[in-house]
Amino acid sequence: MERETAKIDEFIARYGLHQGALIQVLQDIQGEFHYLPREALEYVSEKLGTPLAVAYNVATFYNVFSLQPKGQNHICVCMGTACHVRGAQSILDKFRRELKIEVGETTDDLKYSLDKVACVGACALGPIVVENETYHAHMKLDKVGKLLKRGGRK
Repeated sequence: MERETAKIDEFIARYGLHQGALIQVLQDIQGEFHYLPREALEYVSEKLGTPLAVAYNVATFYNVFSLQPKGQNHICVCMGTACHVRGAQSILDKFRRELKIEVGETTDDLKYSLDKVACVGACALGPIVVENETYHAHMKLDKVGKLLKRGGRK
């Protein structure tokens, strides 16, 4: 935890030692560790003088935060109406089979996490898959394997 504490101290120094920096610090922790470890939440709340309950409320309120380890590559399949009618469920199923995980899970090697969302707001591009921050428009079943190979999956 010593290395993690030093990194968290860097994040805190970047935004300042005040309660208003909580969300920015948590975003940086999430980016670094791919989730918010309990120890990190405890440390940040103590350093910023924020009650631990407030830190947990923020961490569980925003979808961007996770209390469970996430993969290096986060795959998110849009299941909105426009994407759904264009085959999003089949695409999601293909990711599940290829990665051998269910929605909300992470591969054992921590390379991939798989999620679905109600809508990403890009209906004309559907079906759409978001890989980390990259939008893959007009996704097709044969593109799933290619996307995973680029991310290091065989």
